[in-house]
Amino acid sequence: MTYSEVIATDPANPADVADVADVVARLRALGSRWPAADGVAVFNRVYLAVTEEIGRRIGAGEFPDRRAAATLDVLFAGRYLAAVTAAETGAGAPACWRPLFQYRHHPGVRPVQFALAGVNAHIGHDLALAVVDSCRALGCEPAELETEFDRVGEILRLMEESVREDLMPGPDALELADPLTHLVGAWSLDRAREGAWSAARLLWRIRELPSLAEEFTERLDSGAGLVGRCLLTPWS
Repeated sequence: MTYSEVIATDPANPADVADVADVVARLRALGSRWPAADGVAVFNRVYLAVTEEIGRRIGAGEFPDRRAAATLDVLFAGRYLAAVTAAETGAGAPACWRPLFQYRHHPGVRPVQFALAGVNAHIGHDLALAVVDSCRALGCEPAELETEFDRVGEILRLMEESVREDLMPGPDALELADPLTHLVGAWSLDRAREGAWSAARLLWRIRELPSLAEEFTERLDSGAGLVGRCLLTPWS
């Protein structure tokens, strides 16, 4: 089944996950099947940690609207899980995810690159679509999800900091002049989130114009894919 077919089956919940706990279980199951050095597994571990933290904060009442936060988290994760399904069945993932699946075993790509390439695909493409999916599921406008969007963004920022601290080699292994330092430093989570929010608002405005919405989504996908290929430039 292709990614498009997976999405067409249930556009509001392409991976058929029920709640945040279900997402966590699915991410753990995927991680248990892949070797630790697998590039997709690297991203999956990062994403699992973030999803667990979001679930903890939703349970602790840190989101003003728990239902909205959980819906956004589940539908956001569903996009990644649908891409994994499409890639594993040989049907082909979206352009934004394709570089990560293609380079996942490349010995010249470092773990931090795999992690950021996954984050780039998920935020640069999936997040805007997940906001639109969530608005449809909840019967609301994007502005009504902005608080939850921003709270999730705060957790994602912690994830990015963790990725850079845990996966970047130390100064003895990676000199400041190393091209990888500049490559990783050029990608910004905040800029990606701002772009995703703008894209979500635009997609919502043109939702009654399917051909235009499809064209914009394809451009969003291909743009994120291009950035992903740059992030996965082999260095050895």
